Amino acid sequence: MKKKWTSLMLAKVIDHTLLKATATEDQIKALCVEAKEFGFKAVCVNPYWVPLCVRELADSDVLVATVVGFPLGANASLIKAEEARLAVAQGADEIDMVINIGKAKAGDWAAVRDDIAGVVQASRPAIVKAIIETCYLTQEEKIAACEAAISAGATFVKTSTGFGTGGATVEDVSLMKRTIGEVAHVKASGGIKTCEDVVSMLEAGASRIGASAGVAIMRESEALDNKSPEQLS
Repeated sequence: MKKKWTSLMLAKVIDHTLLKATATEDQIKALCVEAKEFGFKAVCVNPYWVPLCVRELADSDVLVATVVGFPLGANASLIKAEEARLAVAQGADEIDMVINIGKAKAGDWAAVRDDIAGVVQASRPAIVKAIIETCYLTQEEKIAACEAAISAGATFVKTSTGFGTGGATVEDVSLMKRTIGEVAHVKASGGIKTCEDVVSMLEAGASRIGASAGVAIMRESEALDNKSPEQLS
């Protein structure tokens, strides 16, 4: 892979992620230590861990992101909004919410939009990333979901939870970016494990990456930083 993205550049677009149900306090603390060490843009954790991450990252510029309606998107809209409101009150900087996938599959885009809008309103001043879970949607549904998210005020559209039947693809990221243009941003997540994966998603139009393999990605990138142009060609 020809290198043009430095490790520092990559770190600043990665949300260092740990969303497993089995995550322990020690593992969350380690996640925060790694985020500070490598200079990741944010950590992304389940809501319970937001206060801990806020404390652990208080002496850094690493943001705290959390999830809402995760991973199915099937909570009542009121519950999603309250979950987001509490997380922001506890110090979360960013909210990654799952859209109502069932309503999307039914073509009820007004309901999808209103669901997202409720979270956007409840999350201010935090930004919202709307997870559309691309693995379950047709091409037309992906476009409509992006349009609903932007109409609702989301700052990002995000490919995947990482808990569905598939994750981010270059094709989906490209489609999402073409759909939203410069109005918002794309976050690619799900199955991103290598430096090459990250670069492919960025070149397809993503401006944020969600990955649980952030440390491995950075170690690979740092190794590439130390190679000569001839070795990379």
